Amino acid sequence: MSGDNHQPLFHGIIPPLATPLKEQNAIDHAGLERLINHVVNGAVHALFILGTTGEAPSLSHELRLEMVRASCTITAKRIPLLVGITDTSYTETVRLGHAAAEAGASGLVVAPPYYFLYTQEDLIRYVERLAGELPLPLLLYNIPQFTKVAFAVETVKRASQIPHVVAIKDSSGDLDYLGQLSQSVRHRGDFGVFIGPEEKLVDGMQAGACGGVCGGANLFPKLFVEIYNRVRNNDWAQARRLQNLVCGISAAVYNVGDSETSYLRGLKAALASKRICSDLVAQPFARFSEEQREMLDERLSNLASEEVGDPMIAPLLSS
Repeated sequence: MSGDNHQPLFHGIIPPLATPLKEQNAIDHAGLERLINHVVNGAVHALFILGTTGEAPSLSHELRLEMVRASCTITAKRIPLLVGITDTSYTETVRLGHAAAEAGASGLVVAPPYYFLYTQEDLIRYVERLAGELPLPLLLYNIPQFTKVAFAVETVKRASQIPHVVAIKDSSGDLDYLGQLSQSVRHRGDFGVFIGPEEKLVDGMQAGACGGVCGGANLFPKLFVEIYNRVRNNDWAQARRLQNLVCGISAAVYNVGDSETSYLRGLKAALASKRICSDLVAQPFARFSEEQREMLDERLSNLASEEVGDPMIAPLLSS
């Protein structure tokens, strides 16, 4: 972790919230309330809605707006709420950003618009304009495997000098890149660098990240918060022990069926198994088959039974 004494505006464990669906264009409001209360009670530091894990690109604009308003109402400012506003349309991005501010959100998250290829100059102009138009702190989102373009380290350094740009989430999985990012923004101690892939949370924090935006925190928020706290207290041995457990959970949940689609489907199926929300995923994805659900349940049951006797770990896997 960075040795800078300044605290970023946002830090810690921030679950990228799944979007509970009742129908393809209808929020499961009861499931959303259970999910938000589940992660808030797990002592996470903030929430992030309408990201990749939230299936935002697959949701209608009206459903995204409904998700923002419902999430802000349920969260009720108990912790900060960040809203993903990425869209291929600049106008829709700005519109959702203003709606999020009006609903009571704490910050906005934006990735490069997908589909077209962009230069780094295109990206910095885009960020500058958004930061000038939107009323909330702006976090960048680097996920080049989906957007086809990455925020270069120098671009992030330039962006960190723009007022209201306060952090970046890196989901590339490249720890060298993340380390370079952390070094490049050291001049701004309040600028946060987050790691996305939960399997690399400890290594990411060692490389300079101030926390993680980890999908598994939807399921086991206490576990991820404990890892964060162990790293903050320099208890690296226990942090890595818990990191190994996270890797085991990831292997169990995200590797059922076709690997290309198993992350979202597996996460939602696991949330359904915990009776938190429906396992319905946005089209063209489909729910797990009965056989796949049974396989997932068996894997989760085996993991739980292995840790049930451990007085430190067992409570971290409880609801």
